[in-house]
Amino acid sequence: MNTTISDSAARSVERWHDAFTLEEIQDLVRMRDWKSWRTIGVNWSLTFAAMAMAATWTNPFTIVVAALIIGTRQLGLAVIMHEAAHRSFFSNRATNDSVASWLACYPIWSDLHSYRPYHLQHHAKTWTDADPDRHLALPFPITRQSFKRKVLRDLSGRTGIKFMGFAVRRDLGSEGSPFERMRTGLTRPSFRGMLITNGILLGGLALSGHAWLYLLWIGSYLTTNTLVTRIRAIAEHSMSPDITNAFQNTRTTVARWWERLLIAPHCVNYHLEHHLLMTVPHYNLARMHEMLSRIVSALEPL
Repeated sequence: MNTTISDSAARSVERWHDAFTLEEIQDLVRMRDWKSWRTIGVNWSLTFAAMAMAATWTNPFTIVVAALIIGTRQLGLAVIMHEAAHRSFFSNRATNDSVASWLACYPIWSDLHSYRPYHLQHHAKTWTDADPDRHLALPFPITRQSFKRKVLRDLSGRTGIKFMGFAVRRDLGSEGSPFERMRTGLTRPSFRGMLITNGILLGGLALSGHAWLYLLWIGSYLTTNTLVTRIRAIAEHSMSPDITNAFQNTRTTVARWWERLLIAPHCVNYHLEHHLLMTVPHYNLARMHEMLSRIVSALEPL
């Protein structure tokens, strides 16, 4: 269910923070590091539980279910990277960047330090020509047939291969001979981190006697991960009622438990709240949503 409000209410709450006390805002942005460690633990525990299910009861059904869970957990690692990009995952900046890089970004072939300026530009220039994510929302609405084609591209791995190719080109660079790009790329922290973390994952699975599960990790990244990432992107900004209003140029989607498991990990569905106050840690976004809902309810006509 999408959270939408009337035009009059949207205009009335544009200065929503005036209804919050300074103490309430300070509490919302306060980081509690143990909750971030819990988030990492839950994310990887679900990943390995899905792998264990596929290894114990190996059949097409369990492999498909495992791929769905793993793909969403890979999105969960991207959400952790997103939060670290705002420096709201751990209170210590060095810990924030190092833990997010090694336990979230590198395993999914991502780089926090190149992502951060890109993503902050999205917040600073939302819905303008300078918004790097604007293209994700512009094509909508689309026809049902067009959406089916996009889903098929995702589940066939075509979209994921493009993502993977971008990650490799980013890490190896685009200039010089292939040998020079490889030599330069091997010196980059993100490329080394990708090799090390994926090597550890493959080695651990091999020691358990199930090295083939690494193919499930890659396969999920190329298929189900791209699909749930697309769904998330559509939900966040597409078909916004008023791109000039902070309460209507993005949206929050109230997610059920299974949607949080398979589509919206780590409170990423509270996207309106995140845009209003982007340094609120993910575990406080639901509380901020409740606080804003009370304000909106008081303004909506009976």
